[in-house]
Amino acid sequence: MTTANSTSVQTAIFRLSPLIRITLLCLYIALTVPLPFLAEATKAPTPPALLWAGISIGLVGLYAVLSERVVVNDESIQVTYPTWVPRFFRKGWSLSWANVKDLKPRTTGQGGLVYYFLSKEGKAYLLPMRIAGFARLLKTIQDRTGIDTTNVYPLAQPWMYVILLGFTILLLLIDGWTIMTALGQLR
Repeated sequence: MTTANSTSVQTAIFRLSPLIRITLLCLYIALTVPLPFLAEATKAPTPPALLWAGISIGLVGLYAVLSERVVVNDESIQVTYPTWVPRFFRKGWSLSWANVKDLKPRTTGQGGLVYYFLSKEGKAYLLPMRIAGFARLLKTIQDRTGIDTTNVYPLAQPWMYVILLGFTILLLLIDGWTIMTALGQLR
């Protein structure tokens, strides 16, 4: 925890789990980087330079999404993004502890369970669940609101991302072979 100012307001910043960030960035690279090489080798109508530009823009967009931060202090919880991320792309939100009415679970389309803060005005705010220090965040929520968070668990367990990272590394190895094969055809 870091002290925000001299009035003893404690501020904690929770970032997206490094395991999740690395896994998703590597997966994006594994899925997209072979495309310009394959386009050139197969003489596809889409120029490789256009694909490289699209991949670069997509990588910046993905990195922006993965730069989410949860800032918690004595007065509120908020989801923020760095200043370089345009507000129209990812706005974030802020909710004072005094305005939190409840924490409600909702089932996702894939059968998972996510949680929303309900404000006294009836607005819903998605609880970030892929952050490092999630258990510490839940303790802070329980301390600040009195809401029981003992049955709240992350959406995906770390072992799931370890498995995905393993398959992503395998895919990167296959990508290396694919790129070498495509470059061999160009000679």
